[in-house]
Amino acid sequence: MAEKDRKAFERDLVTQEDRRNREEEEKLNTYDSFVQPDHTIQEDIDTVMRKYDRESNTRVWVGKPKVAISMILAAFSVWCIYVTLFATFLEEIRLTSFMGLIILMGFLIYPAKKGTQKVNYMPIGDIIFMILGAGAYFYFTFHATEIINQGTRFTWYQIIIGIVGVVALIEVTRRCVGIPILCVAGFFLIYALSYGLTNPDFFGRVRYLIRNLFYTKEGILSTPVNVCSKFIVVFIIFGAFLERTGISNFFINLANCVAGRFAGGPAKVAVISSALCGMVSGSSVGNTVTTGSVTIPMMKKTGYKSEFSGAVEAASSTGGQIMPPIMGAAAFLMADFVGVPYSDIIGRAILPAVLYFTGIFISVHLEAKKLGLHGIPKDELPKFGKLIRKIYLLLPLIMLVVWVSGNFMTMQKAASLAILLSIAVSLIDKENRITPHKILEALEAGGKSAITVGAACGVAGIISGTITMTGLANDLINGIVGLAGNHLIIALVLTMLCCIILGMGVPTTANYCIMAATTAPILIRMGVPVMAAHFFVFYFGIVADITPPVALAAYAGSAIAKSNPMKTAFNASKLAIAVFIVPYVFCYSPQMLLIDSHPFEVVQIAVTSLIGIFGISAALEGYCFTEINPVFRILAIVGGLLLIIPGLVTDATGLALVIGVLAIQKLLAVRKTAAAA
Repeated sequence: MAEKDRKAFERDLVTQEDRRNREEEEKLNTYDSFVQPDHTIQEDIDTVMRKYDRESNTRVWVGKPKVAISMILAAFSVWCIYVTLFATFLEEIRLTSFMGLIILMGFLIYPAKKGTQKVNYMPIGDIIFMILGAGAYFYFTFHATEIINQGTRFTWYQIIIGIVGVVALIEVTRRCVGIPILCVAGFFLIYALSYGLTNPDFFGRVRYLIRNLFYTKEGILSTPVNVCSKFIVVFIIFGAFLERTGISNFFINLANCVAGRFAGGPAKVAVISSALCGMVSGSSVGNTVTTGSVTIPMMKKTGYKSEFSGAVEAASSTGGQIMPPIMGAAAFLMADFVGVPYSDIIGRAILPAVLYFTGIFISVHLEAKKLGLHGIPKDELPKFGKLIRKIYLLLPLIMLVVWVSGNFMTMQKAASLAILLSIAVSLIDKENRITPHKILEALEAGGKSAITVGAACGVAGIISGTITMTGLANDLINGIVGLAGNHLIIALVLTMLCCIILGMGVPTTANYCIMAATTAPILIRMGVPVMAAHFFVFYFGIVADITPPVALAAYAGSAIAKSNPMKTAFNASKLAIAVFIVPYVFCYSPQMLLIDSHPFEVVQIAVTSLIGIFGISAALEGYCFTEINPVFRILAIVGGLLLIIPGLVTDATGLALVIGVLAIQKLLAVRKTAAAA
């Protein structure tokens, strides 16, 4: 009897274990398991971020030191908001105090090298370097009036202070941004000291260089840092608050309601949600990892290949930086460089952004049809009725656009009010209510994110200042213009290559600053409108994040998808084909950017360009109704390109080619279906 009881008990245990396994499997197969990542998934996310995002490699602070660091970062954010809204003191005081705090926080947060960090440990060398580096900028802060009034008469100890300030900025940039941008800065500094400056005495050249780079607004304190301290930081803080309202999950749920049930739904969800989340985060790698931890497993589960899944997320997340209304930090710099209101940048960016994401969306749809994939089951999707109740989360973004585009107030004031509005709307939602603790977290996150942008802008100022001082900009412009002759296409291709090469490991903000000072004037000299020239370098600086061989966003996506990194990068580049074409188009036809255009022209360009993007996407995918043979793929690409180029002749020819290919493909598909039946 005892033996029977024992066997019955064992059978009962096995039955219970099977039931638990089935429940766990069902849980993993539902949508909710992806939108609420567990502890293991979060650890994987952190690992990927540390590998591909230098900002995630930080010191480990716990206990009271952590509280102290958090308070410093939060106080910095509050200081930035106060200064941009209310401060009336000298601009030099604002800029030097900003950079001094960036140096201070940079050393506190980022260690000298990657790897496992000791808890609550900071080497004495870092402490000394931090004090000297931050002190150099604070020296300028407290002696700003004297320094401005003394003109060019600088003592040697002031030059040494300037050298310490420059070296400290370079070291912080190395820690939180990376080596590539320092290689560029190093090249120009060496050029200036060895050849570019005319002073025959080496120490005279050093003195002149440091005086201009550190003590004037032609170097570190030039436009990039000015715009960063005045506008960018406030919008970064706004993004940190917005994320804590739960808007990222809202965007993902909204994307699922819109596209989840259709063929290949998870990939379409990735395109929509990444576009929406990316415009807030402003980081290609960060957005790829954050939304990719949800969308990539969903895509793989649906049937997409690993390389394709990672590529969809990387391409979509990278495109978030060209998505209005936020568009990442570089858009604020563009408004300042071009000399137009930020609302102008937003309006002109809409059509290119639509073309970019439409191209990706079409590609994932055709891939789904080719593979015979289905969407997410209806019972696993979020209910629209429940989701619409949280539509109020969009209010801060909507009001920000209204305030900025309507010129009701300055950008920094609009962002500050949007921060308060995001706190207010969060009070409605019990799950994501912003508490005092979350306010501190958001201020801390905003301060930490500002370190990288501020350091990159400072080094970009060194590069642009050195180029200006040495006259290299004019030499470069004259050289490329002479090489290109009257052929604009040559200048465009050379500029594109410069942007992509420089963008391999250089943040978009710094990349744009450098290109705006060097290559954008080349295009302007060749007859390209100022706005179009700046958009051109902006777009190709962004696309470097998915362009091999250094495609950080694609590599981050491949790490989550567990796919081949290089194949993922090539797939991402193919999906983002629109971003390689559209910039050329608006340089030749600025009407795409709403420059000197009429409403009819805008509608015509929008419709024909969308059809053209469809033709190119279908050709690259090799499928539309049925597989497309190589000849028809070439014809579809040619037709698509002609449709994207504005003009009645090109539109008519391109439309004939694309529609002809689609009609033949439909006929072949019908015959294939009939033959199979």
